[in-house]
Amino acid sequence: QVHLVESGGGLVQAGGSLRLSCAVSGRSLGMYPMGWFRQAPGKEREFVAATIWISTRYGDFVKGRFSIARDNAKNTVYLEMNSLKPEDTAVYICAAGSSAGIWGQYDYWGQGTQVTVSS
Repeated sequence: QVHLVESGGGLVQAGGSLRLSCAVSGRSLGMYPMGWFRQAPGKEREFVAATIWISTRYGDFVKGRFSIARDNAKNTVYLEMNSLKPEDTAVYICAAGSSAGIWGQYDYWGQGTQVTVSS
């Protein structure tokens, strides 16, 4: 069973930075897709970023502010967030796919970590 645990959320002022971590247990990162999503109160879940091996994809709103990275030795995926805005406030959720090399299909989800950006 794959288990995902996010950490690194918190309260930050607008313009600040945070680095989120997603620790994966139950299997190695390998060629499986790993993604970050976010959900703000009253809004639908939104795609933030994803990675398969060395390839990455980002949501349109990111515009170079966020960066996803993976450490295969630590079996951890990171989301580096810079130039944060109040509208980035949301619960950030890590996700993992079961199909190697296939984008957009996620079978495992973490509980999420809260990010709050004050103005």
